[in-house]
Amino acid sequence: MAISFKNVPANIRVPLFYAETDNSQANSGQSTQRALIIGQMTSAGNGVANVPVMSQGVTDAAQVGGVGSMLHLMTQAYRLNDTFGEVWYLPLADDAAATAAVGSIAFTAAASANGTLNLYVGGVKVALPVLTTQTTAALATALAAAINATPGLPVSATASTATVTLTALNKGPCGNDIDLRLNYLGTRGGEVTPTGLAATITQMAGGATPPNLTNAFANFANQAFDFIVCPYTDATSLNAVQALLNDTTGRWSWSTQLYGHAFAALKGTVGALTTAGLLRNDPHTSIIGAYDSPTPTWLWAASLAGAAANSLRVDPATPLQTVVIQGVLAPPLQSRFLLTDRNTLLFDGISTFTVGDDGTVAIENLITTYQKNAAGNADSSYLEVETLFTLAYVLRQMKSVITSKYARSKLAANGTRFGPGANVVTPNLIRADLIAQYRALEQQGVVQNGDAFKANLIVQQNTQNPNRVDVLWPGTLINQLRIFALLAQFRLQ
Repeated sequence: MAISFKNVPANIRVPLFYAETDNSQANSGQSTQRALIIGQMTSAGNGVANVPVMSQGVTDAAQVGGVGSMLHLMTQAYRLNDTFGEVWYLPLADDAAATAAVGSIAFTAAASANGTLNLYVGGVKVALPVLTTQTTAALATALAAAINATPGLPVSATASTATVTLTALNKGPCGNDIDLRLNYLGTRGGEVTPTGLAATITQMAGGATPPNLTNAFANFANQAFDFIVCPYTDATSLNAVQALLNDTTGRWSWSTQLYGHAFAALKGTVGALTTAGLLRNDPHTSIIGAYDSPTPTWLWAASLAGAAANSLRVDPATPLQTVVIQGVLAPPLQSRFLLTDRNTLLFDGISTFTVGDDGTVAIENLITTYQKNAAGNADSSYLEVETLFTLAYVLRQMKSVITSKYARSKLAANGTRFGPGANVVTPNLIRADLIAQYRALEQQGVVQNGDAFKANLIVQQNTQNPNRVDVLWPGTLINQLRIFALLAQFRLQ
């Protein structure tokens, strides 16, 4: 029996003992599934724009992005949901042509009874004690001071006469989504406007021009990011993400094999969300839709990605339904989508959530925006996020096996006679390894129908290139239990 050594030469005569190691049969390692948070910095941030860097935690994010920056707050929201996984940032500078969103609270009447003003800024409560002795101008001054003293708010505040003006710390359209409202919890939560006090809220608006993502993505090199938090939902930004991840030349292509998925969020009515969802057709991006939530969409995106990553990293095939999304405020009861609305959204590329009696938000169905094939016909093959993550997991497992065992192997035709231990492989040997790997994945609950896979697997030497092996991999991914339908065919005695 000839044993093939890769390093010990056959013609050595110097005694005695020589050993080389071979790890080709020992690889059982798992790839690191990183998250990437795309977010803007303020002028106080010390990050380098467009250069990805590993996160050292929320405190570090405040330094890299600046306190109250999108990058800072998105990292905080992500970490509420995923405390363990490896996280990177992609710091972005405000576009030179961008404008900042501006909103205001104008007091029009002073209080006739003492109480508390409960103002929510981007979902964060600012509680201001109110006295009957305060004029509207004094209230404005006090509220501006309270806003500026609240850590981590994405706005700055100034007071002039009886009006408080709020300006987004980061320029661009994301500032328009910083919600301003009073008494989110309502009377049941003990939040009521003091008697006599009147104020007019002008929502944040006027933010325009997001940063250019294409330039930033050029600095990724070959670093893999499985969970990408995208704060933008404008067509230009989503197109840049689609180009980054596409199957032909992007991270899902045959030549790159880095994979990854983007998570975004959008606010609007059912009609507005449906319109937006129908404009997308990307299997590698998910957009969750909400209406009237106090939490900005870019924090929804970060929280959603963290919640999904925490589950998908453990098992990519376990359904995400009921996974809690920490750190986001649910829309008020009257603003929540009904079952029929959510079902419509799930046919139009928009993911949905549910709200518990205690206000807890949970994933209902996290889908991709992929809806049609190249011919324009309905296609559900890439509908579920779990399908994409399971597929990436399986492909990585197969790549690990092949690159470990056959990185430097000689290839012979089936039926070639060679001794045990020879550094030779045939299509049939590769086929056996693929079947064994599939059985292992089947034991993990990632794939199914192992017998059908074995019967239909094709591994053959390429007819034009004798140094190439071609494989038809007919695997069946595991499914998720999503619908339980019961016909209660009862009887009456």
